[in-house]
Parts: sequence; C-alpha cells; structure tokens
Amino acid sequence: MNCRVISASLLFLFSGMGVASEQISLPVTSDNSTVYENKQRAYFSTLWDTQVVSNVSSPTLTTFLPKDKKQGSPAVIIAPGGGLYALSINSEGNDVARWLADKGIAAFVLRYRLVPTKHDATAQLSEEWGADYQNVLNKAGKVLPLAIEDGLSAMDYVRKNAASMGVDPQKIGFMGFSAGGAVALGVSYHYDASTRPDFLVPVYPWTDAIAIKKPKDDAPPLIVIAATDDSLGLAEGAVDVYRSYLAADKNAAMHLYSRGDHGFGMRKQGLPSDTWIERVHQWLIAEGFVSDS
Repeated sequence: MNCRVISASLLFLFSGMGVASEQISLPVTSDNSTVYENKQRAYFSTLWDTQVVSNVSSPTLTTFLPKDKKQGSPAVIIAPGGGLYALSINSEGNDVARWLADKGIAAFVLRYRLVPTKHDATAQLSEEWGADYQNVLNKAGKVLPLAIEDGLSAMDYVRKNAASMGVDPQKIGFMGFSAGGAVALGVSYHYDASTRPDFLVPVYPWTDAIAIKKPKDDAPPLIVIAATDDSLGLAEGAVDVYRSYLAADKNAAMHLYSRGDHGFGMRKQGLPSDTWIERVHQWLIAEGFVSDS
C-alpha cells in the first residue's frame, strides 16, 4: 500500500508534555463511491456531551509526539468510536493520545471515513438506531471496509515514517473504541507485513458491525477492555474476541469491569474503569513494548 503523504498542515496544539503537531492526510486507494453531500464537521454534541467529528470523507492522522522525543519509542494509532456516524474525538481520541504522549508513547489519532450524515450526526444516529438498528448496521457495513482500509493505511504510514518520528517500527499498536474497535479488529484480520500491528487494544468493540474471526497465525498480542453493564450490550462481544484468541492459543488479556457503561473512554466516573488506560500501560510494560523506567 502506498502511504505517501498527500498533504499536511501544522496545528501546533500544545497540551501537557504531548504535542499535537501535525495533521497528515492519508491516501485513499480503493474506489470510493460513497457520496458526501456535507463537509466534515467538528462540533459539540449535546446528546453525547462531548466534542465530535462527522462526515469524514478523507482520512487523516493527527500526531501527538512526546515532548522529549527519543528514538525507538513505542506508538499507538487510536481509532475513536461513534457508530461509524461520528467520532468521539476527545475522550476516545485526543485525550487518550495526550495521556500516552505524557508517558513517552507516540500517539496518532485516526479520523477514518464515516457514514455520510446530515447536520447533527449524533442525533441522526440516535434516531436511526432506535427506529431500525439493522438499517444502522447496513449503513455502517458499507463504510466499514473503507474505515479498515484507513486503519491499514495509518499503520503503513507510521511504520514507513517511524525513523523521522522517533518511533520503533516494531512497537506500533492499534487501539480502537466501539466502532473504532471494529476498525481495530478489521485491521487485525486484513494486515500484511507492512500493516501488521504489533499489539491490539479493542475497547468495548462493536462486534455487531464485524464478524469475529479466528486470529491470524501471527496475530499480535491483544488486550480487550469493556464493562459488563455496557448499555449497548457490547460486553459479550468483547468476551468473544478474547475467547477467539484463547481458542487459537494466542497471547491475550482482558479487563472486564462490572461497571462503566458504554463509551467511558477517558471520562472520570469514580469507578475502577477510570483506570483502564493505566492497566493497558502496565500490560504494555509486561509485554515488553514500553519501558518501566
């Protein structure tokens, strides 16, 4: 896959130790027949009580490199969730990336292609979800292959440009939330040598949108995060992902919290699920991807 940068614009957004320094356009290699009548939109969703991005028709990566950039740092590509109608860009994207960058881990937030929507994508998703869930799945199913392609393109870009960003090309993982978790699973089922993630972190993955498959023979280590009381019923699918690894005798871990609901991301609820990212960090240390020094 040719992941030559098409365009890049400097953002210079400083936050803590991590710096969101660049937004990188990723190439689209397949025939994209999806029609987007509206432009990409970033806005605060009162329904979700968070900042979101909708109508992504051209995939991009936003970089969050550690302030003290060192050669050979691990990296994580992050795919926010949002039912493939929108992206929860902060609590499941930028906030995660800043936390990782503060720990010396390069992070890249992926804006992958989404279902074309009207003015308020979150309100549209809520309405359509309640009226006809199968219709939502059908729409998501049409765009998910494009989103997976964007995930593979992001993997290829980061690996090919690892040296210039101080990243270890053998320590690049993929993390995805909800619909982004479906993208993460799709990446794990379709990678080649240049796009294979070195570790995988599906967080309450939306397994209704993607069939769980047997892991590849060289499947990367996996840690799954979810909550039993997930109001969208995604806990069972998360367990099934873990079981698919267990059945194939692959390296897998899981943290299933009793409470946390769906979409907790980096939100603080005063629950043990608030510390999920610390558990992931500890797992990365145990697996040798991150130094504990």
